[in-house]
Amino acid sequence: MGAQSVMVPYVQTADEAAAAVHAMRYGPLGMRGMAGMTRATRYGKIDDYFDVAEDELCLIVQVETLTGLQNLDAIAGTDGVDAVFIGPADLSASMALRGQMDHPDVDTAVSNAIKRLVDMGVPAGVMALDPDVADRYLALGASFVAVAVDLVVLADAVSNIRNRFT
Repeated sequence: MGAQSVMVPYVQTADEAAAAVHAMRYGPLGMRGMAGMTRATRYGKIDDYFDVAEDELCLIVQVETLTGLQNLDAIAGTDGVDAVFIGPADLSASMALRGQMDHPDVDTAVSNAIKRLVDMGVPAGVMALDPDVADRYLALGASFVAVAVDLVVLADAVSNIRNRFT
């Protein structure tokens, strides 16, 4: 289909990061298929599609466990990894604090990961549904922060309407 940006969840080691790079890159750097008659190539009408596309690919790996954080430098330093997204929900579970994304230990782990990535010059992303937390992560240097989930926004809107009229 020609996906340019791919986010791979639950990466815990540099080997897993390298496997993600290999899966999304065209040969000789990877094993991604070269089907030339797809919508992405305008059905074969873009002559240099694969060369141009290779330069425009973006791989974001998600680090969501304590093991991933222990290996963060190696993961982020893997050639072909363009950014790292920290997943606080799964990280909280990995820390035996399931669902406690606002727990100080989880927040500290996320904050430290963002700082490490910034120091490495690797774009850092994170999920932060609390606007104050999102602002804090942005102030630490996060490059991108997911601040809403479409289904949560929809459910909240429906709940507000229901509460108003019941």
